[in-house]
Amino acid sequence: MKKTKVIILLIASFVLVMSKISAQSTLKELPADERAKMLTEKMTASLKLDSVQVVKVGDINLKYARKIDPVIKGNGSRMSKLKAFRDINQEKQAELRKVLSKEQFGQYQKMQEEMRDRIRQR
Repeated sequence: MKKTKVIILLIASFVLVMSKISAQSTLKELPADERAKMLTEKMTASLKLDSVQVVKVGDINLKYARKIDPVIKGNGSRMSKLKAFRDINQEKQAELRKVLSKEQFGQYQKMQEEMRDRIRQR
């Protein structure tokens, strides 16, 4: 009985770890529209967007997800990709600043910083 529980626990742990690894690698493989949709849903919940903001933020996220696709899939150096990401992100932030309230934009920046921290830890 004890042996069965241990085996089940090990299998469950393995599946959990593998799904997490898989989720990280497939995020890059997702089409731009799906990445934009996921980000918009996360922003809607985290920033408490109203219906008008949801549409505008969704459009902005889609626009910039499409802009970032060639960078993700490109063969450029790590530094050139990083520069492209930064440039595109600055443009995106300028557009989001016009749509979000000051408080929402502050929360958005905090979300971005947390995401960067998680990426650095990998």
